[in-house]
Amino acid sequence: MTPEFNLIKQYFTRATRDTKLGIGDDAALISLSTGMELAISADMLVAGTHFFAGCDAYQLGWKSLAVNISDMAAMGANPKWVTLAIALPEINASWLAEFSRGFFACADNFSVDLIGGDTTRGPLTISVQIMGEVPIGKAIKRSGAKVGDEIWVSGKLGDAAIALQHMLGKITLPIDVLTTCAKALHEPQPRVTLGLALQDIANSAIDISDGLLADLGHILEQSNIGAALELKRIPHSTFVDFPIDLRDESLRKMVLAGGDDYELCFTAPAEKHTEIIKISEMTKLQLSCIGHVTSNTDLVLHGLDNEILNMKETGFDHFS
Repeated sequence: MTPEFNLIKQYFTRATRDTKLGIGDDAALISLSTGMELAISADMLVAGTHFFAGCDAYQLGWKSLAVNISDMAAMGANPKWVTLAIALPEINASWLAEFSRGFFACADNFSVDLIGGDTTRGPLTISVQIMGEVPIGKAIKRSGAKVGDEIWVSGKLGDAAIALQHMLGKITLPIDVLTTCAKALHEPQPRVTLGLALQDIANSAIDISDGLLADLGHILEQSNIGAALELKRIPHSTFVDFPIDLRDESLRKMVLAGGDDYELCFTAPAEKHTEIIKISEMTKLQLSCIGHVTSNTDLVLHGLDNEILNMKETGFDHFS
């Protein structure tokens, strides 16, 4: 057996749950459940762009899958199958063991089968394709937002961006704050349960990967509508040793445009408000109504004193 196939067998071949034919042939075979259609997404993580080259391998394994599962959550889909293509500068047994351990920890947590992929030599690059099932006609799209919808977000925003700024040496965090924020950055928690619960409630949804304002902007563009947001309703962590004052432009940018949150932003009719609160209670996940959809095509952000704020940067852009 060649080193490449030995690598695949040793680190990435495991028993599957919902797959007719997995790793080991020219292609995998899967069967959809009755009444379901396939949701597919792909994402790439490149050393030096999406993560530091020397970052923890376990956390990188977890995150490389988690960010893809988050796309399934945003569509209201149940993640089922994944492929992994990885370029490696060299075969490092200890790194591969930790990376695969993190990857499969995430896969086990969300009952996802790794069913194929590829390995090659090159700069460290991780490419993941995720597939999931969603009932026919029930996928939550970016294009479905309606005028009058309430705008909601899950969890708290900004922790991952704050951790990144610390790692870049631009701010200094107390150790307890860094621990909390680094967890959000390195081991995001896809909101699959929430996405499934929103199938018959949300008109539109997106996961927040590049920043709330940038990603909400995709919903506005696809739905041809606008939005009014209230800064005081944007959820973020509160730390005694590192107070987040949204009057501070740099802190406001981390919360609204920092990215790497992997929370869900969604819109839903106002009459669904009580149902959404019940979902929050059922899932034990904070859900915050932060604004509403408007008939124009602008995104208006109201500050803490109800003034109109102008955010020059709305999120991460690979080519800006």
